[in-house]
Amino acid sequence: MARILIIAFASCVACSDVWAAEFDLPERESFHLFVLAGQSNMAGRGRLDDAATKPHANIWMLDQSLTWVPAIDPLHFDKPSVVGVGPGRSFASAYADANPGITVGLIPCAVGGSPIAAWKPGGYHASTKTHPWDDACTRITAVIDSGILKGVLWHQGESDAKPELAAIYEAALDDVVLRFRSLCKQPALPFIAGQMGQFEEQPWDHAKKQVDAVHRGLASRLKHTAFASSDGLKHKGDEIHFDTPSACTLGRRYFQAFSTLQSP
Repeated sequence: MARILIIAFASCVACSDVWAAEFDLPERESFHLFVLAGQSNMAGRGRLDDAATKPHANIWMLDQSLTWVPAIDPLHFDKPSVVGVGPGRSFASAYADANPGITVGLIPCAVGGSPIAAWKPGGYHASTKTHPWDDACTRITAVIDSGILKGVLWHQGESDAKPELAAIYEAALDDVVLRFRSLCKQPALPFIAGQMGQFEEQPWDHAKKQVDAVHRGLASRLKHTAFASSDGLKHKGDEIHFDTPSACTLGRRYFQAFSTLQSP
């Protein structure tokens, strides 16, 4: 096994400590990779707490420089001033607990505010000056040979909950699924779509219900896909983004949905 030296920054509420640790890069078969894609509720906007900044020995993340580092929140770097806790780490923790001897590698690719059009080849997201699909391709292809890509976790749709965009969302989402599978040369690559937040203060209009129906119906259109519900989850006070406990619950629901796709 190759040995790599990783320098990571671990933060807490009252302090920041710099620490170094030496890790064994797992054998490829024992390193299971997951792509985190979509917009802000996948990137994470929950408040950071002690649990969020405590490393897990068997969960790593690919940082902005394409280096594997211990996975602590925030995982993403799309909007550094607001990024926080999302569903990625709690998903990975549930997966690691269920698969002893496996190391999880998270590949953060989500971009807050990105419409699904930005997840096409050449798509551009002006507010972050990024190309979400092209950037995700770069990150995935850089590390795909180091482990086994096991799935894509997707949370997106709020930016497309407009009448003219919701009407074409189904074709766009199905295209995203197929392109991830083509990129990774895995026709049966699992793809899990998470449900948008259901908050009483922001009742859904027809367009948002249309987008939700696309997410819910994904498994009826494409094999090896599933849906993670947001029932009962809460926002952080902005009526848009999941709070930290809800983001973590959603991550565990992603794992439950993913588990339904696995052979007994």
